[in-house]
Amino acid sequence: MSTLKFVIITFVILLFCACNNKTTKKETLTKKTPITTSKEVSLSPSETILKATIAAHGGPLFDSANYAFNFRGVNYQFKNNGLDYKYTKSYQKEGKQITDVLKNGTFFRTINDSAVTLSKKDINSATGAINSVIYFATLPYKLNDKAVNTKFIETTTIKNKSYDVIEVTFDEAGGGEDHDDVFNYWINKNTKKIDYLAYSYKVNKGGVRFRSAFNTRIIDGITFQDYVNYEAKVGTPLKDLPKLYEAGELKELSTIKTENIINLNNN
Repeated sequence: MSTLKFVIITFVILLFCACNNKTTKKETLTKKTPITTSKEVSLSPSETILKATIAAHGGPLFDSANYAFNFRGVNYQFKNNGLDYKYTKSYQKEGKQITDVLKNGTFFRTINDSAVTLSKKDINSATGAINSVIYFATLPYKLNDKAVNTKFIETTTIKNKSYDVIEVTFDEAGGGEDHDDVFNYWINKNTKKIDYLAYSYKVNKGGVRFRSAFNTRIIDGITFQDYVNYEAKVGTPLKDLPKLYEAGELKELSTIKTENIINLNNN
């Protein structure tokens, strides 16, 4: 083979390889990594405990719950539809029928079926009032809101039963009028349900409360509880309240009873 022919053949082979490598490189650069849509989210210890607690109290049944109940002579209703909700409070005052409605964060009131205009201050007060009652009646469902922050505090014992203690705080945005309240929840390690809760608040010169659950019952899959409400001195650390409770050093203020509960989805 002549030298010239050998050089030509060699050049053709090298040119082919270069083009092939270029094509391979181009395909590699344009190939996208598949997007995983079912990525597993890692939960913190408090989130893991809270997830189990919500499940124990009713879990996904809360998402479509539609219940009516009576609290201190006032009729309430909460109706959930996924992320949508409607809370209703109906009562009589001075011979007038008053209905308060909080729907997806928007509040309005009717008196004898006629709409009335309220000041911003009155709207905030009425919104807080209806939210507070529904919040406690449906615990721990609302602890799953975006404005809620949770932290695992400790494992402790109350009356010879073991509990996980979770602290709950709220963001100012979406946390409501009392977003600076601080809560502790004592979650029974066996049943995963809330047996005790406590909170500190700053309005009206502040206060500290401790609640002990009783009359626990399950109505169509959702747990409802009543509470004995105790008072402690302002500034008492929430983690100290169980020992004060066991020692009988807390002052009993009232009982929190949710009565005449009806599942309206069955009607």
